[in-house]
Amino acid sequence: MSQTPTDAALMDRAIGNAASVRGTTAPNPWVGAVVLTQDGALFDGATNPAGGAHAERVAIDAAGRAAQGSTLATTLEPCCHSGRTDACVDSIVEAEISRVVVGVTDPDPRVNGGGISALRDSGIEVVEGVRKRAVVAQLEPYLHHRRTGRPWVVLKMALTLDGRTAAADGSSRWITSDEARRDAHILRARCDTVLVGAGTVRSDDPQLTVREVPGSDPQRIVLGEVHADAAVHPCWEMQGELETLLDRMGEAGVVDLLVEGGAHVAADFHRKDAVNEYILYIAPVLMGGDDGRPVFAGNGSATISDLWRGELRDIRRVGVDLRIEVRPKGGD
Repeated sequence: MSQTPTDAALMDRAIGNAASVRGTTAPNPWVGAVVLTQDGALFDGATNPAGGAHAERVAIDAAGRAAQGSTLATTLEPCCHSGRTDACVDSIVEAEISRVVVGVTDPDPRVNGGGISALRDSGIEVVEGVRKRAVVAQLEPYLHHRRTGRPWVVLKMALTLDGRTAAADGSSRWITSDEARRDAHILRARCDTVLVGAGTVRSDDPQLTVREVPGSDPQRIVLGEVHADAAVHPCWEMQGELETLLDRMGEAGVVDLLVEGGAHVAADFHRKDAVNEYILYIAPVLMGGDDGRPVFAGNGSATISDLWRGELRDIRRVGVDLRIEVRPKGGD
């Protein structure tokens, strides 16, 4: 006789469903859901691209009439407002679901506890905070976007052991291994938007698409103007102060922003404290001098006491290279 899944097990399944659509749902969050019917059947759901059904509705539609009296687990609090789709709370009530398990409250001011209150007012049992830490980690960029109005910024750089990102002549292909580049494409597929400077486009003419791994191509932003024949098109060409541009991106629905620019773009984001997540791929190679291109252009800390100090979140080997994740101290 099979055992009924626990709330934690249901949430783990919902987290897995959400992971399968990350990078495809912006500006909506990548939410996962699962319906457990009274007879023990499971029906999965994940948020569709913008304008499509949310995860809860997908799971409920999959269950059909069997959703009556069931338990629904969802990684994010169900929405209680109508937009391009109907409110998920209404779908849950109409399906006569008896119990809802929620991972984390949605900080969107249109929701922010209102969905949970509406469910309870309808007589539905709600359990909050199941596997909350794992859900927060998965939805970190979305939660940051809703709280600040700006995208979550990931700065990715490939460099030598002695801290150089390109040779003196500007050549940089390839510092890291094939395995590291595939891993970087997984990161690109995770993010809904990728950004570079016009200088990078002029020197490398990158496509900034997802290759070698499954996933959707991100939107592309270039800081500055580029030739109409550049491979990066279609893209947004943006100019102005970084803080203003980040506000504009957030308003336009950019949630998870990957910065792949050169030393000048990287320095601007870093010095404006605009980076939430640093991903560094370090190859076991040496430039062997001080004429190569650094990670950041311009002057650095004038004294040791002024050094920027972060927190190591992850270190692992990718092919022959090291992948290091660093976060600002006290950041999201």
